[in-house]
Amino acid sequence: MLNNEFIDLLKILIRNPSVVGSEHSFFRVLQRELEERGAKVTWYEGVLVAQGTKPFSAMFSAHIDRHGLVCTGPNEFQYSAFVSSNRTDLLNNSVSEELMNKVTERFKSEQVYAYEPWSGVYRGNGVIKNVYVCEYRNNLIFEIDGLEDVVAGTPIAFKDNLKISDGRLTGQLDNVLTAAALVHLFSLGFQGTAFFTAQEEAGKSWRYLLEWFRRFGGNTNKLFVVDTSPFPDIEAANKQLLVLREKDANASFNKDSTAIIENLCKKHHISYLFKDHYVEAENASLISKGEAPRTLGSTELGRIVAASNGLVDGTTIQIPTTGYHTMQESARIESVEAFLDLLITLADDLSEQSV
Repeated sequence: MLNNEFIDLLKILIRNPSVVGSEHSFFRVLQRELEERGAKVTWYEGVLVAQGTKPFSAMFSAHIDRHGLVCTGPNEFQYSAFVSSNRTDLLNNSVSEELMNKVTERFKSEQVYAYEPWSGVYRGNGVIKNVYVCEYRNNLIFEIDGLEDVVAGTPIAFKDNLKISDGRLTGQLDNVLTAAALVHLFSLGFQGTAFFTAQEEAGKSWRYLLEWFRRFGGNTNKLFVVDTSPFPDIEAANKQLLVLREKDANASFNKDSTAIIENLCKKHHISYLFKDHYVEAENASLISKGEAPRTLGSTELGRIVAASNGLVDGTTIQIPTTGYHTMQESARIESVEAFLDLLITLADDLSEQSV
């Protein structure tokens, strides 16, 4: 079973809002939890950095923003990720956008609440009564009962609680789940570096991370980015405990780093799948039927590898989930256990190599 301390931490973090573009109040919560676990915490624009006594022994990164809404006018609310990224329409060039056009119905009747972005102070609650793609703005528009007096610029979070049943964790897990895992590592003696980035869902987090590496990075900046990975149903998600990648739509990942993770999975009998291989196989089938292929997806790591000119590379480790970008996203407890065990083992191995 999962460690009770980890579950308690995840319950705390999932209750605190972190809407894309309005993550500052969540950074405050993270800072407290990390410092209580002995980490040295430093804030930079768009990224909170937690370090132990051997900061370059191992470096992990998790984004902390979650999907939500933002008030854009009197009783008008839009999807925060699209507003934060200054996107004016849905271009259908990411997994997120492909799915958002299909799942608008899922958000109806969801409870939401407004909060102050810096302090996290509660500003009222409401219920989503309608969601649609505006034909003039080509963007998702939400109609909400109960937040008529909220002013433009106010973030609106989905009301969420962690649920545990049938061997699965359920809630808005992307990406508070793996962020909680990195915080928990410090409880277990982790002495490396953990990055917690903002605005990944808006495609901006890699910029903040790259800024840090340009200022403080060493000669070997191997980064392990952790996240969730969506599957269409529980059966597909449960076929493996963890998800790896050799590449995404932006770049190929570091082969040595990927091999390290794959070998650890084999050594510890952790089942895994390469998501890029999975998507490519699906695309071959779609193309043969005359249908449009799916994107490989755009990850934080792929963006930073593509833009850093060799300064940063690494690989990803992901937890398979279902219910992508909804309040019903779920992860198998056994997958989370395997993920935590792998991170601990990897951190220990890398720390020994750095001596």
